[in-house]
Amino acid sequence: MLNNKGFDLWAKGYDKSVGISEELNIYPFAGYKKLLNYIYNVIKQQENATILDIGFGTATLTNKLYQDNYKIFGIDFSKEMINIAKQKMPDANLFCYDFKNGVPKEIENKKFDFIISTYAIHHLTNSEKVKYLNQLYNMLSKKGKILIGDVAFLTKEEYNLCKNQYIENWDNNEIYIIFEDIKTELDKFNIYFEKISFCSGILILNK
Repeated sequence: MLNNKGFDLWAKGYDKSVGISEELNIYPFAGYKKLLNYIYNVIKQQENATILDIGFGTATLTNKLYQDNYKIFGIDFSKEMINIAKQKMPDANLFCYDFKNGVPKEIENKKFDFIISTYAIHHLTNSEKVKYLNQLYNMLSKKGKILIGDVAFLTKEEYNLCKNQYIENWDNNEIYIIFEDIKTELDKFNIYFEKISFCSGILILNK
C-alpha cells in the first residue's frame, strides 16, 4: 500500500498512469472518465453547493467543479498532490490530512451538500469504511449526498472474476468495495450502487 511518501513520488505521473489504464479499459481504472462524469453530472443538478472531496489527488474532478464556481473543501495526505491541486484551485480550502484519522477538526462541524471521494477509500478496511461513512453522513446538509467512486463490485462473484483475470497486477493491499457485503452494514441509510465498468462503481448515500 502506498503511503503519503509514495503518493508524493507518484503525484506528477499519476494522471498519466490513470489515463493509460482507462484508455486500455483494464484494471484498475477502466471506466475512470465515465465514473467522474457521473459524479460531476449529479452535482451539477444543484447550484451553489458546498463540496468536500476526500483524497482529491491531482484534483481532476474537483478542479472542474471549482471552475464552475462550487465551494470546494478537500482532504489529501500527499503534500505534492496538494501542491498540484493548489495551482489549479488557489481559493479552495485544502487540508493535508490522513483520512484514516477521520476529518480535520477545522471542518468536523461543517455541513456539506456533497461529499465525494474517488479512488481513495480502498485504503480503509471494511469496518473502517463503515465507521467513516457514518461520520461523513452526519456532515451532510439536508438532502445531501455522499458519492464514493472506486474500484468496486456489486457482488463477490464479480470481484473474484476481476481478481483472477488480473492476478499478476492485483493490489492485495487495497480493500475494494463489494456492495453485497457492505450494504447490510449501511442499511439504515438510503444507499445504492451504480455500476460503471467491470471493475468500478459508485456507492451513493442520500440524506
